[in-house]
Amino acid sequence: MTNKQRLDLIEKFIREHKYADLHTLAQKFDISLSTVRRALNDLETTGIVRRHHGGASLVEGEAGSGGYDFITQDDRQADEKHAIAQCLSQYIEPGMTVLIDGGTTTYAVARQLVEKRLVIITNSLPIAALYSEVGSCETIVTGGTVYNRLGILYGPSCERAISQVHADVAIIGSAGITAEGIWNNNSFIIANQLKVMEAADKVYFVIDSTKHEHRNVHHCCELSDKFSLVTDKAPPDKLAAALRKAGTEVIVAEPAALHPEDEEAES
Repeated sequence: MTNKQRLDLIEKFIREHKYADLHTLAQKFDISLSTVRRALNDLETTGIVRRHHGGASLVEGEAGSGGYDFITQDDRQADEKHAIAQCLSQYIEPGMTVLIDGGTTTYAVARQLVEKRLVIITNSLPIAALYSEVGSCETIVTGGTVYNRLGILYGPSCERAISQVHADVAIIGSAGITAEGIWNNNSFIIANQLKVMEAADKVYFVIDSTKHEHRNVHHCCELSDKFSLVTDKAPPDKLAAALRKAGTEVIVAEPAALHPEDEEAES
């Protein structure tokens, strides 16, 4: 395959999906991350895509993203979020009803699920916008008051909507996890998350390792055997012991392997 042919295929993929991350493109086209980066740089030069840390989005499709560029511009733990999302996607089967909470890690998971036939219920406007453009999922958006900074819906209307549905799986983010339980920085978000946990048969908390042993303003819930933690590194000893005692399943995502030339380029 020539470079031009490869570039055309990558452009076609991004035009179809509006956004693509480096790892997805590398796996799909069996090329190295450094080759993907060069291709995206070329496409950005021609004005077709806009580069973000960890991927690129279609310039033509950005008008619909509104004020939620934090989703694609947030470069914190991008590789960790991708690993978590890719790992968790293996547990989501076609035909499931999936409740997805707002946030950058849950958005990373949502991107991994776009090609599966699912029923998606979400209070996240960016996730709803993503599924309106790509994938083959039925999407249900809760009502509620808009929390502009995060692009999520919250409040009594949102909580009532969630309490009236049932999901096979819930996917929830968090600002921290300790031996005492799950933490977050907003009591309104926690109120929503408690309803989400009640509505689902299975709950996955997606929390990267920088939030291990990290408390935040508000305590959401205690550790429980009713949910699983999906993370990028094994928890430290104290937290690991608490998780075992509570019966909380821990799923550690393995980082994506680099091609040899990437190891050289990033060393």
